[in-house]
Amino acid sequence: MRRPAVVLLSGGLDSTTVLALARADGYDCAALSFDYGQRHAVELDAARRVAAALGAGRHVVASIDLRALGGSALTADVDVPKGRSQGEMASGIPITYVPARNTIFLSFALALAETIDASDIFIGVNALDYSGYPDCRPEYIAAFEAMADLATRAGVEGGTRTTIHTPLMELTKAGIIALGTSLGVDYGLTHSCYDPVDGRPCGTCDSCLLRARGFAELGMADPAA
Repeated sequence: MRRPAVVLLSGGLDSTTVLALARADGYDCAALSFDYGQRHAVELDAARRVAAALGAGRHVVASIDLRALGGSALTADVDVPKGRSQGEMASGIPITYVPARNTIFLSFALALAETIDASDIFIGVNALDYSGYPDCRPEYIAAFEAMADLATRAGVEGGTRTTIHTPLMELTKAGIIALGTSLGVDYGLTHSCYDPVDGRPCGTCDSCLLRARGFAELGMADPAA
């Protein structure tokens, strides 16, 4: 019998790989996506395609309007950085960081996990090849796990320890693509761009550039380009 798990699914390259990996590891996955007022809401269509293609037992789309808070190029009228070098992307926290986003998303995932009696949550955070987001670091994930055991009925009454799986944490973008390809992932279903034009990738935002570099390092063409 497959163990239940919650997988955070944006519809992007990383979260799609994580869903494929969780399924391959024998989990019955409830995919969780968010309509949070993001300028690249087209990613939700990709999430639906991915959830169906990879056999998620359930796909939940939660609506929370983070535009009310702003503070990010993804949720406010602020330009998305374009054409940045690898060095520029590695320096500082970019304006595409959405304040406390992973904390909000993981809180919803924790609530869903309790409702389906799951103690496993999967998230595609990455500390190597991502643009300096503070809520993608191993110490943040460890702190959230500790909080989860104190904050839930399952943790307090049932002694259930929540495990947040971060299988991509130490992989490069090329490594993530190679892993997904070995699992049969069709990356043509995915969407990564922060600032799409008529639903198509802009090709020059940080996310597009990191994705393109990953495919290039493997000598592969990006099927979604």
